[in-house]
Amino acid sequence: MFEDAENFADIFRGGLPYLLIALPLFFICSANPVLASSEFSVQRMSQFDVNGVAYGCRASALSLEAKSLYTWSTGRHCVVAKLQELTIEQFRDIRQKAGGLVILLPKNVSAMSLEEKQHLYLLEQAMLAQPNSIPIYFSAYNAELERIITDITRTTRDNEAGKAQRSSAASELFATISANGYQVIVSGASHLASKNSKIPIIQGELTSSSKILKQGEVGLESGNKQPLIIVTAHLNTFGLYHDYPLNADAAVLMTLADLFSKMHNTPNAMPKYRLLFLLTESGTLLNFQGIKKWLDENVQLQEDIVSITGTLIALKKPNNIKKENVDFVLCLDTITQSLNADIGNLYMHVSKPPKEGTAMNDFFKLLKTLAELHGNVTVDGVHKKINLADQQLAWEHERFSMKRLPAFTISALKSPKEPVRFTIFKDSDEQLIEQTQQHAKIIAESLAHYVYGIQEPNEIFADTLQISKKLIKSYLYLKSALHNNDLKNAFEKYLKNVKIIYDKPDTRDPDFLFYDGKEARLNVYHVKPAVFDLFLTILICAYLATVYFIIQYFPAIYDTVCKMTKTQAPQTLNNSHSTSNNTKSKIN
Repeated sequence: MFEDAENFADIFRGGLPYLLIALPLFFICSANPVLASSEFSVQRMSQFDVNGVAYGCRASALSLEAKSLYTWSTGRHCVVAKLQELTIEQFRDIRQKAGGLVILLPKNVSAMSLEEKQHLYLLEQAMLAQPNSIPIYFSAYNAELERIITDITRTTRDNEAGKAQRSSAASELFATISANGYQVIVSGASHLASKNSKIPIIQGELTSSSKILKQGEVGLESGNKQPLIIVTAHLNTFGLYHDYPLNADAAVLMTLADLFSKMHNTPNAMPKYRLLFLLTESGTLLNFQGIKKWLDENVQLQEDIVSITGTLIALKKPNNIKKENVDFVLCLDTITQSLNADIGNLYMHVSKPPKEGTAMNDFFKLLKTLAELHGNVTVDGVHKKINLADQQLAWEHERFSMKRLPAFTISALKSPKEPVRFTIFKDSDEQLIEQTQQHAKIIAESLAHYVYGIQEPNEIFADTLQISKKLIKSYLYLKSALHNNDLKNAFEKYLKNVKIIYDKPDTRDPDFLFYDGKEARLNVYHVKPAVFDLFLTILICAYLATVYFIIQYFPAIYDTVCKMTKTQAPQTLNNSHSTSNNTKSKIN
């Protein structure tokens, strides 16, 4: 049986050991632990700097095991959850200890309850309050991703229920090895500083036909003695992530430009005022940097003091806008609430209470009267001093007040710190358009009464000049001037001397900075857990160790087997002889 055993041993001393070692390696390389995979488009959380302070998400790379809100434990886990199920306390814990966060956005925000909506914008405010060192991604509602989150949560609950039933450590280990998991990988994202960081600022004016300046001139020279009213708003281009929030303020500004352009072109209705419309693409999150840039270029103090060789010399600088020529600056900020968009009060925010007989006080009286007449809306005045120690200004009009221009902000919010001001989520179009239409009507009537000197309350914008929902809707979803020319074309349609300037950050000490990596691809793989790989590695190591010892001690094993074979052979022969003799004796 073992006559060729020596040759057989030679085989083991040849290439067979290498083959036995290579087989497990081939098995590892060819084994595919991925059971299924899915791909989703995601948005990375916004990342930007303002005055040297970092905000938003500061990382982008992600390749971790997916866990639910209740099972993650280390920095090797990525939490995958629904936004409405995430609490502020859980988020703060995740941003400090987890490796990443993937959030599924709600399917229909407008269908949520009031408490759920309040939870959303409070969570938004907490997420943007400070920089986050882990990658955070948002996915629009997707049924497949929701199924994965449900599966992760259900698997967790099943494991917890089974753990209570299992009594031995062996059964617990087997359940852990046989379980399935998910791996999340994000590709195509980076977080490098953008080389194209800039903020567009667009302006245009309305003036009497005899006062219209030549096309291409700024139209704000001090030689023009006609009183000036400035109407400003900002266009938000991002929020919690890179998508457009509600821009009702820009829609109201464009509606005012539309209406007053028709009035200014009527020969018998030429006002005594110039109207300057100013729209910047930097709001609260960017500390109104666009307005700061515009003011620095167009409004200067009457006297600048400089020091030359130790001597103070007063230098006169030409002003584009003189303080005495400006009646007031009307700023629009959150004129419509994105969530809970019901017709409510309006507030006129000022840095200094207007004195009796001033233009601001006269306009405030008109605003209160006409708001009650046309919408049964109450208008209250709110006074807040400018705190120069704060990193962020509260309202846009504070930029103008710091330049000694009379300015105020009209808003649907009583406090600048209300979380709904920063939300990126929106109610249904019908609710938003209705509130925006109502507030635009009140502001347009008040401004027209002031510009045309009408003392008795009346309705000016009626019939053909009526503010329609269609008009509001056409401006409600304006895009950035960096994305298309719709904004510029709208300004040129109604206004004169339209001009766009860009605020770019300084290379050495930037006031603001944007970052790349807004969009990415999220891949979710259904895989065996990491403990399965460990278990498989142990089995392979045990196999290789067994093969090694068999080969190493084969001669001893061979001798043992041969001795056992030789001792068994005589016994078998004796047994056969005894059996034969017994058979013969029985026959005899």
